[in-house]
Amino acid sequence: MFKSKRSLVALLCALVVLFLALAEAAPRNGNNGNSNSIGGNGNGNGGRGGNGGGKGGGGNGKGGNGNGNGKGNGKGNGKGKGNGNGNGGNNNGQQLTPQEKAAQEPDGISEANDGSTILDMTVNIRQLPIRFRVSAPADQFTQESGVPGGQAAPNTDGNMGINVLLHGDGGQSFFAYPNQGVKANLMGVAVLAPDEDLKWGSGDRNGVQRPNGAEHSAAVNELITDVLPQMVAFNQSNVFFTGVSGGSLTLSGFFMPTFMGNYPNAGVLLSCGALEPQVPFEPQAAAALANTRIHLQSTFNELDFLQPLIPQSLAAYEREARDQGLSDNQIGALQTVDNTPKGGHCAFDEQDFGTGVQLMADSFANIMLDGGNGRLGKAVKVLKPVVGNENPDFGKGSRK
Repeated sequence: MFKSKRSLVALLCALVVLFLALAEAAPRNGNNGNSNSIGGNGNGNGGRGGNGGGKGGGGNGKGGNGNGNGKGNGKGNGKGKGNGNGNGGNNNGQQLTPQEKAAQEPDGISEANDGSTILDMTVNIRQLPIRFRVSAPADQFTQESGVPGGQAAPNTDGNMGINVLLHGDGGQSFFAYPNQGVKANLMGVAVLAPDEDLKWGSGDRNGVQRPNGAEHSAAVNELITDVLPQMVAFNQSNVFFTGVSGGSLTLSGFFMPTFMGNYPNAGVLLSCGALEPQVPFEPQAAAALANTRIHLQSTFNELDFLQPLIPQSLAAYEREARDQGLSDNQIGALQTVDNTPKGGHCAFDEQDFGTGVQLMADSFANIMLDGGNGRLGKAVKVLKPVVGNENPDFGKGSRK
């Protein structure tokens, strides 16, 4: 009997030792590891390894649950192994939309590259969230804007005009802000599309159809006529527009035929895209063509699906100007076109999209304003009258 008791005690001691050994080897709680990622952060929480579901394959963290956004490796300090799969940014395991990602980009007040002040804010217009940026000297902002040093009274004309940019699909040019600062006495304004895919007018992948083009255009018009004057003093008779890719489609297809009558002596630079009007011309907008400068800049290797749209747009605006009584010489002086650069979509520097768009923004005054030398960059003269040049020759389309 005593022998049996000694055996039982020995067995219990062995079990205790085994339990302690297992406990020492188990994952430890309380240590976290983070991984920066595309679209957000992947977090690996030390502890028993588990799985965080969702698209975007986030961090495989040692000892951790990965509850992160986008792609990344989360490493916890605990021992043991667990998978952390970063999701796209919400509790349902869905990838963040471009609009949701854009909302994570900080807004507020900052300094432009020329030393002027940038105001970045969001307002509600027609039940749409309209985020915009405007660059101006600090004293040209109103006190209502919240910009330190703002001295202008709301709804007063300033000495500077504005150049309003509508970005391409996905919003790259809003955040790159190529027209920031004050250039040629024009404050740079950029507006972000109120669409989950950051497409002006919304639309399918190739962007030919823009079902919300009219609605978005109306919001941009109200931003310029009603909201901006509350924030900054600018000359409301000196308003210019720049479209980039999908932004050009919405400008030419919807905004111009509807609202150009509100902007006397305006100018529109349509870059890497255009649509013929998708809505009837309003009488005031049609009449405004007699004083509206329009330049369409493309590239030789423009996207294939855009190549036939550009001649259609050129012909439509030429025809409407002629219907307003303008002669061929008058039309040719106001409406010009070029696709000389041997580059892909928006690659006006023959390199890539981003630097090409920046070159176009830097060349705006040379191309669009009186006294400009008509050059894109330092070399290429681009002011070909649209009359007789309605059908540019294109090569094989390319995105680069």
